[in-house]
Amino acid sequence: MSALTLADARTIIAAAEKKADEIGQPMNIAVVDAGGNLIAHVRQDGAWIGSIDISISKAWTAKAFDIETKDLGDNSQPTQQFFGIHTTNGGRVAIFAGGVPLTKDGVVVGGLGVSGGSGEQDQSVALAGQVVL
Repeated sequence: MSALTLADARTIIAAAEKKADEIGQPMNIAVVDAGGNLIAHVRQDGAWIGSIDISISKAWTAKAFDIETKDLGDNSQPTQQFFGIHTTNGGRVAIFAGGVPLTKDGVVVGGLGVSGGSGEQDQSVALAGQVVL
């Protein structure tokens, strides 16, 4: 299995930053490895400081469950199978848009988390950073 490298994280962050710049929304962008450990984080000029931890939690969640946080959120609403999941893992589980798993050679090797705008903006920036490695 290929590990996610710092060079990979920089490539991912650069792609995400480009999209954030295009939409005019400063973002916090975090990349974690297969163990959920932070590899790199960028807080663009003007991005909310409150979104630093959120971006890291989204990246961690995307890897911890190998699912987009948007999809996990859809499945964690009342009456859904994962209702209450956000209260697990010390409250670290993020259940709103902006977190995506990262794959390399067809294997999930990390997660990307983006926070700083609307859910739609966060998701679009995360998807832009989900480059093929």
